[in-house]
Amino acid sequence: MNAGPSLSLAEWTVLALINELPTHGFAIARVTAPGGDLGRIWHIPKQVIYRAIGRLEEAGLVARQTVEPGRGPQRTMYSATPAGRKAVAAWLDTPVEHIRDVRSQLLIKLALLDRAGTDPTGLLQRQRVILQPIASAISAEKPQHKGFDATLLAWRRASAATALNFLDDITPSGASRA
Repeated sequence: MNAGPSLSLAEWTVLALINELPTHGFAIARVTAPGGDLGRIWHIPKQVIYRAIGRLEEAGLVARQTVEPGRGPQRTMYSATPAGRKAVAAWLDTPVEHIRDVRSQLLIKLALLDRAGTDPTGLLQRQRVILQPIASAISAEKPQHKGFDATLLAWRRASAATALNFLDDITPSGASRA
């Protein structure tokens, strides 16, 4: 798996947006606001964005470029460093490890890849390879008890099946599946 920096999903998202083109925190906040392009998938509060930028700068993944002129508050423009570009490229190309991460991490990655015009087929194929054995193991589990244990197992089975169906639905039909 990806041995890149240990970042939160918010930090990875901010890094990926800065990697697209030099930008500032306010512009990122618009994209990740509830009605924004990425915010409809996963909202990142403004204060989290600015903390993420600070952490990314400390890690050497982004660097200050200029201060955008204007009459309002000064906005510092950031761009990805070579290390930041390399890290985000590896992260975007790495499948998620858990079915629960499909809803947040994988969808954000797919949206970011779409914004960049990058074909996600390889990622989707590798994602299915990772999730298929997990889904099979969950499907083979037998509930030990009734009550909530049975409810939780039913939820895990439905989630696993849905994740695989989702991958099948969005993987181009000509792509081979594992």
